[in-house]
Amino acid sequence: MDRPSHLSVILDLSPTQWALCAQSTSPPGVSLQAFLSQLLAFLNAHIACKDENTLAVFGALPGQSVLLYSSTGEVAVNDNEPTDPNTYRPFKTLDATVMTSLAEHLESLGGATEEAPIGLVGCMTKALCYINRITSHSAASGSDREGSATSVDPRILVLSVSPDQSSTYIPIMNSIFSAQKLKVTIDICKIFGAENVFLQQAAHLTGGAYVQVEKTDALLQYMMMSFLPPPAIRQLIAVPTQDRVDFRAACFCHKRIVEIGFVCSVCLSIFCQPVPVCSTCRTKFPIKTLQRLNASRPLAMPASTPGTPARPLAQKNGTAAPATPRPG
Repeated sequence: MDRPSHLSVILDLSPTQWALCAQSTSPPGVSLQAFLSQLLAFLNAHIACKDENTLAVFGALPGQSVLLYSSTGEVAVNDNEPTDPNTYRPFKTLDATVMTSLAEHLESLGGATEEAPIGLVGCMTKALCYINRITSHSAASGSDREGSATSVDPRILVLSVSPDQSSTYIPIMNSIFSAQKLKVTIDICKIFGAENVFLQQAAHLTGGAYVQVEKTDALLQYMMMSFLPPPAIRQLIAVPTQDRVDFRAACFCHKRIVEIGFVCSVCLSIFCQPVPVCSTCRTKFPIKTLQRLNASRPLAMPASTPGTPARPLAQKNGTAAPATPRPG
């Protein structure tokens, strides 16, 4: 538990969703400016917990993903700025770097008529590459010094306000499987909007926490109590857990989230209806199999009882199987 902790924070910076969040009254929303003030306090608390703790902040902007701050990289410092004796210098450097970089990227967006999907997948990929680099470096430096434990406890925190993007199902699942192999915990803080199916699965499969914020005025308390303790310490405290997880997947043909799908027996691709040829691996299926699967399709989906989670299934050669494919 005495290992240093690395935290990669992914910020959902969709201007449209933040505008809707600020205007929301039921439930009460929060503006981007108020959110950033609470976020900076949380980031300062992380680097104050242990001197060896590291931090990286990524921004998921419409159509792009950027690195806003890295504690292991070079940080531009304004020497002409007067020194405040009541301010801790690392805190001030972190706050100024994040806010300056964030303002530059938001101004570069311009006034596009249609907002592009946010670069959440790009941020997750960059965060995993960043974690792989620092963990490999710490392992190499630890092997050079006998008896020194310099391994880093890595994790990713996603602060989300956007809904699901069914077109990103495959790359998100690949990122989740990569995080599992790297033993990286993915935490999700859903600030605004409906629950995100894919991010729920990310938290569940990597052993992280998924928190749906109900009172945005207590956002800082949510982050401090749920996401500040590293995974090693969470075994000793009560961390919020998910009552139920939505395991629905997105079909590979139309990129829609489906409750009942048909899985290719060769490559595990998911389709919303039986297909004669798999579009992924080009496997051809027998006509009798297609006829049997078409006959087994329900004509109409029965309405779920309120309060009862749906049990998504996928049919593979006429048998029920989990809708989300697992890595081999």
